[in-house]
Amino acid sequence: MGKNGMGMSDREKTSEKPSKLSACQGSKEEATKTYATVLRGADDEANAGRREDPAAFQTAKLGIWCFLATEVLLFGALFTAYTIFRVKDPQMFHSEYLKLNRIFGAVNTVVLICSSLTVALGIAAIRQGKQRMLRVCLILTIILAAVFLGVKYAEYSEHIARGELPGTNNFFSLYYMLTGLHAIHVCGGMIALSIMLVLAWKGKFSAEYHNPVEITGLYWHFVDLVWIYLFPLLYLIG
Repeated sequence: MGKNGMGMSDREKTSEKPSKLSACQGSKEEATKTYATVLRGADDEANAGRREDPAAFQTAKLGIWCFLATEVLLFGALFTAYTIFRVKDPQMFHSEYLKLNRIFGAVNTVVLICSSLTVALGIAAIRQGKQRMLRVCLILTIILAAVFLGVKYAEYSEHIARGELPGTNNFFSLYYMLTGLHAIHVCGGMIALSIMLVLAWKGKFSAEYHNPVEITGLYWHFVDLVWIYLFPLLYLIG
């Protein structure tokens, strides 16, 4: 009897060990799930609490418009210089204008117009809280900007191969200055759009908060608008 009693107690103890282990594992899993739920809840509360401040948005818009006004003055001065030199030497400007590749210019015009459309669609999407659509539109805009720069690189390569360098004459000096400065602005826009894409991927924007996207969109529309003036000025008005 003693031996049997001792054997039964040993079996009971060994059977208790797995149950205790499973209980511990279950409690750990429950704690992990609870912790994850708390974190998600904290993130949701933080995102929900982040609302668009109308005063801050208007201030930001005023700031970007002031910046764009200085950019208009910069490009306006270059447009004026181009017009003055063209009036002084119309024959030379006409003969050099014929050397430009209007197909490249037209392709880049279409590319930038499409990029403005994707930016506008992205802003409209995030106003409705569609974060995935915003990310897609930002990616498409960056790709289109890269295509624009690729076409411009091919165009520059063509001119350089023919010996048409910035110091060739006043026409090409102004051509490289205008298109080069615009290309720098395109690069700046790509950097800003890439930052917006990273933030969008982290879920920082919502229907309640998307101020940075709106401001970046304004800048990108300005970059496109400058090219809309450059294209006819350089490529069409002979």
